[in-house]
Amino acid sequence: MIEIMFYLAAVLISCAILIALYRVAKGPSVPDRVIALDMIGINLVSLIAIISLILETTAFLEVMLLLGILAFIGTVAFSKFIEKGVVIERKRN
Repeated sequence: MIEIMFYLAAVLISCAILIALYRVAKGPSVPDRVIALDMIGINLVSLIAIISLILETTAFLEVMLLLGILAFIGTVAFSKFIEKGVVIERKRN
């Protein structure tokens, strides 16, 4: 019974990723697209966790951590770009 729940969760998370991909492609504004990209990152971490539970292995824990960190850094960089127009600020003397 629990394996059926894992497979169902994996299918539902995959559907959520597809919906977020649609929002990235057709989003009405740039902030909506950034939020959709962040949602994809979070859902990918969740999907990898479910796959790790299905396969009964801990081999994907580092992948989940790395993907979470990259999703966070990407969201911060996109937000900074939207706010200021540049990601890396250089002070000119």
